[in-house]
Amino acid sequence: MPAKKIAIYALTSQGLAVAKRLAARLPGTLYASKNLEAEDAISFESLKHLVSASFNAFDGHIFVAAAGIVVRCIAPHLQSKETDPAVVCMDQTGLFAISLLSGHLGGANELADRCARIMGGQSVITTATDSAGVLSIDSLAMAKGLAIGTINKVKDVNMALLEDRTVQLYDPEDWLGLAWNASFEGKVGYEDWNDTMPGIWVSWHNDAPEGSLALHPRVLHLGIGCRRDITTYEILDHVYAVFKKYGFSMESIASVGSVEAKRNEPGLLEAAEEFGVDPVFYSTAQLAAVDTPTPSDRVQAHMGVPSVAEASAMLASHGGELIVTKEKTSTVTLAVARSNRA
Repeated sequence: MPAKKIAIYALTSQGLAVAKRLAARLPGTLYASKNLEAEDAISFESLKHLVSASFNAFDGHIFVAAAGIVVRCIAPHLQSKETDPAVVCMDQTGLFAISLLSGHLGGANELADRCARIMGGQSVITTATDSAGVLSIDSLAMAKGLAIGTINKVKDVNMALLEDRTVQLYDPEDWLGLAWNASFEGKVGYEDWNDTMPGIWVSWHNDAPEGSLALHPRVLHLGIGCRRDITTYEILDHVYAVFKKYGFSMESIASVGSVEAKRNEPGLLEAAEEFGVDPVFYSTAQLAAVDTPTPSDRVQAHMGVPSVAEASAMLASHGGELIVTKEKTSTVTLAVARSNRA
């Protein structure tokens, strides 16, 4: 996972000293008001205009400024707790770091804690579960590398935990590490699932009961072979069709792999971006060393290896199981491997 991009803003000379310390330790991109004439920072005239351009370009924002100013600047750009970046507001003495937006999913709570440690100050966390010292399921899911499929159900589970109510849990591989937690009723399956109770369903399939909080481990690795100049849509359509056929969750995609010769194929690169992963490319020597179930003489003739899709998927899964052998259209070949639990 790529490192998070952080923007840090200073409006006053005293605040600039704080911002510089934060930028050096995090690290982050430093912005300073033009009248400060800070040589080692990007200057701006209007914070409002700057935030309009930068808000969605960074994973997190730290404002060394009054909270009221920050709220007015970010308000027009807020979309949802699932997509909004982390926002932390710090006073110009470095005494308090307030987690203002996207505390859990965006990581603002953690970012506020880091700012406070750097400055020797105090983080201010107001999310309910953190204030009560109770487990936050969205924070736990993120820490465990699980994608949240039904974001609107997070609040139901967190509220139940706050009220000390038991939560149903289907997590046969114990991805969440809650097998022995008394707040959760484990080993629950379809036959005894109660639709009237809050519950969590962890699976790499699209099989969660209606009303549950669906969490998806990222364990599915796509191996893709394709024609030159293929469109993004041809790849996406084939992947969607195969995933629908097998009932796989798109949120469980962990990687996209192919042969080195496809490194600059725009359609493949854009498809990987659509899946939210960085593509991985393998040399012909790496691919040729993999024993695949359905090698192809045609692929050998064109690419110099007996398999691209299956071999790429198997390499990406680091010894996992090939769960879908190659499935083809006239322009795309797809194979899917599942990485081991570890």
